[in-house]
Amino acid sequence: MRNILILGAAGRDFHNFNVFFRHNLRYNVVGFTATQIPGIGGRRYPKELAGDRYPKGIPIFEENKLEELIRKLRVNECVFSYSDVSHEQVMHLASRCLASGASFSLLGPIDTMLKSSKKVISICATRTGAGKSPVTQRITRILKAYGLTCVVVRHPMPYGQLEKQAVERFETLEDMDKYKCTIEEREEYESHIKNGTIVYAGVDYQRILWNAENEADVIVWDGGNNDIPFFKPDLQIVVADSLRPGHELKYHPGETNFRIADVILVNKASANKAGANEIRKNASMENSKAKLIETDLELVPEFDSGLPKLKGKRVLIVEDGPTVTHGGMKYGAGYVFAKKMGGKPIDPRKFAVGSISKAYASYPHLTEVLPALGYSKTQTNELEKIINKAKCEYVITGTPIDLRKVIKTNKKIIHVKYILKENNGKLEGIVRRFARTIKK
Repeated sequence: MRNILILGAAGRDFHNFNVFFRHNLRYNVVGFTATQIPGIGGRRYPKELAGDRYPKGIPIFEENKLEELIRKLRVNECVFSYSDVSHEQVMHLASRCLASGASFSLLGPIDTMLKSSKKVISICATRTGAGKSPVTQRITRILKAYGLTCVVVRHPMPYGQLEKQAVERFETLEDMDKYKCTIEEREEYESHIKNGTIVYAGVDYQRILWNAENEADVIVWDGGNNDIPFFKPDLQIVVADSLRPGHELKYHPGETNFRIADVILVNKASANKAGANEIRKNASMENSKAKLIETDLELVPEFDSGLPKLKGKRVLIVEDGPTVTHGGMKYGAGYVFAKKMGGKPIDPRKFAVGSISKAYASYPHLTEVLPALGYSKTQTNELEKIINKAKCEYVITGTPIDLRKVIKTNKKIIHVKYILKENNGKLEGIVRRFARTIKK
């Protein structure tokens, strides 16, 4: 048997193990590594999920010990299993593995996509923060208006006790409390729940698929972190970001999504027309069969009373954590809204504490926004402390969830969300034609 080390970030890595390695007698998985997400190293993939071949479970190590692990565990092959990384970064990791004597590989769709008995629409992206969530919500509304029952299956975010997170079903906001969801998880589930759509997530996606098939006419795969789908799609929609043109050919596995898409949705087109044109050009060269649709994201502010005048006011801007950290964006919806309204963004770094302070060191491009990192209770407390310390008159949040529901603050918070606006192309027509192929 070949000794395998799976390089991951608590998502794709577990799925690859479950569907390809768990019962494969040719391989012995000696460990996982962890990166991107704080606090997941030092755990074990539990025996309840690992199966009979791994009665003690499988240890999860920090990726920064890669060379030592390859030597100590006598690793034959490292399998890269996470997403939203540049091609350059992938090959640096490959070089580290090869220099340590191990082979380096990636698993593809044939080996990792599960086939559903129901029709599947997947919504993925070329980069984190491209604006995929409003697209997913729009598509579920179209399907329901057509008379179909749909269930959203979300890319995994298992940051707690893995054995208790194998299959998670969210129908009400209270279900997020039941599963002790972090801010990061709530950001991805809450909007779907408010939209009246049941959400599944977890660790074991074969079991999740069986459950979802029992209550849906169509399954909507909501891909996170620009990963490729876990389920084989019958219609694959991929969102590209006009603010980051060229990234659709420079990041893994965003380029894979770009090349296999049935529909490429060029988002934020009005914000960077030259960028949108570059994406269209790249699509014509690399995936000419894909239908192209141009869209924008329209800002909608939410406040407890009448929206205050922000011109000249000092504002703290809080943005979606993954988008502005490993997603590479300098800002998001909150910043755009603040500048539009004449607000004066403060520098939040001087108020940073704990792991969020370390995040600023890791992501020096962040100077005017506070990343809403909430992968743990500790980080949520740090976020709350920073907001309460900040010397500002208002807080503007561009996070997918309303932070007022999860933190206690002494500041007035304006929550800004996006809704999808189509410029050209007919997303509804494409989805409705697809819906006509579904037998209830």
